[in-house]
Amino acid sequence: MSACTAIANIQSVFKRFNPEQPFQYTFIDGAYAQKFGNEQRIGRLAAFFAGLAIFISCLGLFGMASFMTEQRVKEIGVGKMLGATVFNLWRLLSADFISLVMLSLLLATPIAFYLMYNWLQHFDYRTGISAWIFIVTGFTALVITLLTVSLHTIKAALTCPIKSLKSE
Repeated sequence: MSACTAIANIQSVFKRFNPEQPFQYTFIDGAYAQKFGNEQRIGRLAAFFAGLAIFISCLGLFGMASFMTEQRVKEIGVGKMLGATVFNLWRLLSADFISLVMLSLLLATPIAFYLMYNWLQHFDYRTGISAWIFIVTGFTALVITLLTVSLHTIKAALTCPIKSLKSE
């Protein structure tokens, strides 16, 4: 039986038992598409702008790492002359950025939880907010930060210390 035949049969039964009322019907997939179409559109826009924000922040981190290594060239050179390894210098230069990311995660996590919780309250059926979402997000932010900063810090740590101490 096709959908058109089923609708015609339902309409005839409806008219027989309730002839005063007009026969109106909607399909549930259309109702869901109407209800969640706006949410999907907002989700796509949010994903695009989140990606753009991450790219811009990586550019800012890259610039800050470049500036920081330029400012600390002599400190890096002295550290290399005194026997510091590349890992020690990388850890020294990356620690500032890691602490800033951790501080931002501590500030942003409760705000994000609150906003997500309130947004989910608008739905009849909702899911809970798991801690793993925030853990994975924080870990990803740390990895992106370390990858962005590591290029300059490792490059500065591998330069010849004599050249860095001679400059200026």
